[in-house]
Amino acid sequence: MQTDQRILLVGNQSERINRLSCVFEFLGEKVELIDLDKLELQTKQTRYRAVVLPSENKPKALIQSLAGALPWQPFLLLGNVYDATAPNVLGCIEEPLNYPQLTELLHFCQVYGQVKRAEVPISANQTKLFRSLVGRSEGVANVRHLISQVASSDATVLVLGQSGTGKEVVARNIHYLSERREGPFIPVNCGAIPPELLESELFGHEKGSFTGAISARKGRFELAEKGTLFLDEIGDMPLQMQVKLLRVLQERVFERVGGSKSITTDVRIVAATHRHLEHMIEKGEFREDLYYRLNVFPIEMPALCERKEDIPLLLQELISRVYNEGRGRVRFTQRAIDSLKEHAWSGNVRELSNLVERLTILYPGGLVDVNDLPVKYRHIDVPEYYVEVNEEQLERDALASIFNDDEPIDIPDSRFPSELPPEGVNLKDLLAELEIDMIRQALEQQDNVVARAAEMLGIRRTTLVEKMRKYGLGKD
Repeated sequence: MQTDQRILLVGNQSERINRLSCVFEFLGEKVELIDLDKLELQTKQTRYRAVVLPSENKPKALIQSLAGALPWQPFLLLGNVYDATAPNVLGCIEEPLNYPQLTELLHFCQVYGQVKRAEVPISANQTKLFRSLVGRSEGVANVRHLISQVASSDATVLVLGQSGTGKEVVARNIHYLSERREGPFIPVNCGAIPPELLESELFGHEKGSFTGAISARKGRFELAEKGTLFLDEIGDMPLQMQVKLLRVLQERVFERVGGSKSITTDVRIVAATHRHLEHMIEKGEFREDLYYRLNVFPIEMPALCERKEDIPLLLQELISRVYNEGRGRVRFTQRAIDSLKEHAWSGNVRELSNLVERLTILYPGGLVDVNDLPVKYRHIDVPEYYVEVNEEQLERDALASIFNDDEPIDIPDSRFPSELPPEGVNLKDLLAELEIDMIRQALEQQDNVVARAAEMLGIRRTTLVEKMRKYGLGKD
């Protein structure tokens, strides 16, 4: 849905309507006069700043019907008002007209329009990009709204938020929704570049300006010409570089390292940090003048723990990305998703992305339940699922594997003959003795820890306990 900042006056030309129109125009508003029978058609695809509807000679049912048919459109009534209210009828313009009341009502309309705003993406370009800002939470919706407001301007943007929340995603959205989308998007991580090389990285250098400068080189400001320069982790920039950056932001000119020629720059700056810059200013670690130069339009990315309702959508998006890269697909049970919602997510979306990749490797094409998650992500107590197995069948299978083996079993014990004697044997007693002997050896080797002995024998702990009880064996 499109937004139009005009005010619609409903009715015919009259002295009263003309007077109200003149007052609105004096306040700097754009006004359009429209007939009542054309109102619903004109506002079907467009939201206006306000619709002013004279209430005289109009039944209560008609006003409520119009307001109900256009729930996203704020209405103001003109004239004597009876009880004909609806949620989007925000007030009555009293006569004689007065400035305080009109500006207050227009402010109500503005707030209503922000709360009831339609989905921000309206173009194919926006739809493609905003899918990386996954979520339906209020925090993400507010970030999308702020991006749509600032993208068309050249204002400097400061993106705030914890590590892993997606600050670069915000910067890329701002770039690709701006008029500079045809220009380059150049990211620089100010914390990853050594201080002595940061100036050359940003502004470039001339040949021979320092040891190793065997040729001239353009800096990131020149590479980002007519585009956007993203200064990530701006809080890690050394103080001496902050002074030079401030000069470039103020004067839009710089010199290469070792050069004397002033170069004019035309770039948009988007900066980001996970640090609290105001606290750094108090400690003398960040320049206050640079902070106010960068903090023209702040956007704060919410932490994942503040928008846990977005986790199912984020999982779906991350699984699709991994699958599209040819690395398999994994799925989650509802219990696993509920458990992930309880996690603190100190690493935010980056931590969730790493978890999805790890589980894709562990369970390719599988279904992940709570007990399949790493221990730190298990916040729901779900008993382990065990398959009930017939122990007699297991023993028969074990015997079958023994006798089908090409290599004879070498048991160096006189109690267990390697060949069948002429008088024969009691197979049941012989196998029982073998089983008792193996259990005793496993317990001795594992310091009488039943769980480890069971693992060594390749059986469940409960099965070993039953066999020990059957043969009258104890830990001693």
